[in-house]
Amino acid sequence: QLQASGGGLVQAGGSLRLSCAASGGTFSRYAMGWFRQAPGKEREFVAAIARVGVSTRYADSVKGRFTISRDNAKNTVYLQMNGLKPEDTAVYFCAADEASTSLYTTQSSGRYDYWGQGTEVTVSS
Repeated sequence: QLQASGGGLVQAGGSLRLSCAASGGTFSRYAMGWFRQAPGKEREFVAAIARVGVSTRYADSVKGRFTISRDNAKNTVYLQMNGLKPEDTAVYFCAADEASTSLYTTQSSGRYDYWGQGTEVTVSS
């Protein structure tokens, strides 16, 4: 089970940190990802992190502004979002992929096995 939190309303240029707490499995076996879905748009990849946290990948639209990290001792993955823009407004979802290797990451939503319920982020201009 994945529980996302940390969303809210922020002004453009501001920051938020999203958290996703996992339960019911061995967290370190999963690569983790963040996706988002804006109103009227398809879900899109944001960031992913490998099981051991060394390997990460980002969507071009968030590179340099967002940072994904994880704490396997706390069964939690984070998304630090800085320099927020109105176009970042969306519902953000975390997802878990039972990865075959420790450095594996993917931006393909179909690869993820479990999804959280989403947390809403609104960026005002």
